[in-house]
Amino acid sequence: MEFDNTAQRLAAALRMRTEPIAISLHDAPPAGERFEGAVPAPTADGRTGKVSAGCVFWIEAGRQAFWTTKEDHANCSVGSFTHGFLPLEAAGAGADVGALLEAGWVGESDFGSIEHVSIEPAAVAYGPLSTAQGTPDVVLLMLSSIGAMIFRDAIPEARIEGKPQCHIVAIAKEKEQFAISFGCMLSRTRTGMPSGEMTAVIPGPRLTEALERIESAAEVDKTVAAYASIDAQRFDRPSTGR
Repeated sequence: MEFDNTAQRLAAALRMRTEPIAISLHDAPPAGERFEGAVPAPTADGRTGKVSAGCVFWIEAGRQAFWTTKEDHANCSVGSFTHGFLPLEAAGAGADVGALLEAGWVGESDFGSIEHVSIEPAAVAYGPLSTAQGTPDVVLLMLSSIGAMIFRDAIPEARIEGKPQCHIVAIAKEKEQFAISFGCMLSRTRTGMPSGEMTAVIPGPRLTEALERIESAAEVDKTVAAYASIDAQRFDRPSTGR
């Protein structure tokens, strides 16, 4: 598969402003560069890492390919759990999870339903889909509302998810299911993700299928938009659709 071509076609069909991201979990460090970054002093409970949360790597991956380890993700107990780096009990003991529980953002019972990677990876690799050397485990998409609409039209069985945003990676990896996420305030704040964006995931093994379905849905929408635009000309107020 020519991933450069696939990335361009996905981005065009979904009207994306950023490139699709390839994510792969490895049982040994892969070829390429490990993510570089300073590690701040740890918190009182020992948490630190190269970024504030694993979802920040999604933003960095739009610019370069790299791989990461458990230690790089370790500042966020929630993300460390969803990516298989920490068992539930250890993640729940983190002061960051304690703050979320105290705020009422989640309840203790909620953690049992959060999807997570079942086998701890030695490394997680990230990068632009166009540079992928093989089929990734997960393709992550940053979508506008219209992109999410097209994705949902193409893949109506996609799971609709909320907090925590990062567990959609596990949904695609473990279940080979499609998912769309509204995001979560924890992730949006740490990544600076625009308020008008959502995320979606495609299981890597289903990428060809997804691309065909998304392009088909996008073409149908173009036909519908053309009809609606012409029909709107019969009225005094012009169509404001884009």
